[in-house]
Amino acid sequence: MTFSPLFADRRRAGQQLADAIAAEIAQLPADSQVRTVVCALPRGGLPVAEPIARRLRCPLSVVVAKKITRPGNPELAFGAVTASGQVVWSRDNAPHTMSEREENRESFWEMQRFKAQQKAKAQLAQLSVSCPQIIVAGAISLVVDDGIATGMTMAVAVEELRSRNPAQVWICAPVAPASALDTLQKWGDRVIVLATPVPFGSVSRFYADFPQVEMSEAIAYLQTQQQWLPESFGLREGSLDSSDPDS
Repeated sequence: MTFSPLFADRRRAGQQLADAIAAEIAQLPADSQVRTVVCALPRGGLPVAEPIARRLRCPLSVVVAKKITRPGNPELAFGAVTASGQVVWSRDNAPHTMSEREENRESFWEMQRFKAQQKAKAQLAQLSVSCPQIIVAGAISLVVDDGIATGMTMAVAVEELRSRNPAQVWICAPVAPASALDTLQKWGDRVIVLATPVPFGSVSRFYADFPQVEMSEAIAYLQTQQQWLPESFGLREGSLDSSDPDS
């Protein structure tokens, strides 16, 4: 049987996701007037998130997270960490589930976490100059990726946003495994996923066109919001949250 991809590319998947999110927001109480912000997981989440922010006319920023992996096996995530140091570990692959010999190597796993965090910091430094000043506190925060497979980076991104006291965190992606929905619903206040195919495999198989998103392209997606954001937002180098005391 011939397999047909579900989405043409990330941007068109984002447009479909924007329709679904707008429909959910339209059902909120009319007097709630809660601000909305879109936070993408770069780099692949940005082409999906940009049409959403454009549709909602709200700011687009990023939450940078990296998998914590073992050298030589970059696809197997033992955890994930954000640029700020928020970390989550996989229940199945966490260091404490390893053999006794590896269990005693706390310094090894701390080094892997440190390396992943440094990568996240470096990427955030490149992207933050194009992010607007936003306050996550009190807002509905839409965390967006191009798909969810293991869910490790999504989990730590949600934790990062929770630490900023949003009104709600919504997990949004075009595609995710059906088996992950229960877990995602525990993490987020709402989960908006367009498709949950079985069998799942990798995210890329559900797109006809799924190239790597280059850094220049990621920055360009962030900069397009100058077209719909008020000038008062501005673009600046710094934290995602303008209430951050370190910014």
